[in-house]
Amino acid sequence: MNPLEIPEIVIKRLPLYLRTLKLMADQGQTVTSSQELGDKLRISSTQIRKDLSYFGEFGKQGTGYDIGYLRDQLRKILQVNRRWDVVLLGAGDLGHAILRYSGFEDRGLSITAVFDKDEQKIGRPIAKLKVLDIATLHEVIQEHRIQIAIIAVPASEAQEVADALVNAGIRAILSYAPITLSLPAHVRIHYIDPVIGLQSMTYHLNPGPL
Repeated sequence: MNPLEIPEIVIKRLPLYLRTLKLMADQGQTVTSSQELGDKLRISSTQIRKDLSYFGEFGKQGTGYDIGYLRDQLRKILQVNRRWDVVLLGAGDLGHAILRYSGFEDRGLSITAVFDKDEQKIGRPIAKLKVLDIATLHEVIQEHRIQIAIIAVPASEAQEVADALVNAGIRAILSYAPITLSLPAHVRIHYIDPVIGLQSMTYHLNPGPL
């Protein structure tokens, strides 16, 4: 199957399947079914089977999926069976929290450098890293052939930072900045904005007294 023929929404569901399979394996479970996965993720079993069918046959009718095998296959498909180095832009409160999050290393990702333009922050340690001067961004990315970046800077600085990342060779960006970035078509972008998430839920709530 040509990767271009696989719907992007399918690709975005694969990490959810992988995370759920890991939790099952950690609990000692060895076999699961599309029905069980669907129940846990609130996705229909038919949809799960259809998603997986883009990449091959991973289970047998009546016996389900071997969790270890399916997990390993999804890791290969997502290319997280290897380590991807990641750079972080922004050493503020959010940057501190991201660096202290322990969930990257065992999922094929490693934040190997953090950058900031604030002279008060440059050279200071955060977790296991020292904050680097953003002026060295291009050199570091090129030297280590890094392709992934996380943006954790204010919205007013995000586009400038994104442009610098793209010019340095970055091809995938996770942005926490509350702004839509203008990027070349070859650069993948994913946004995380907690406010947007909360606002989309308030629509469904019963309003209290004003």
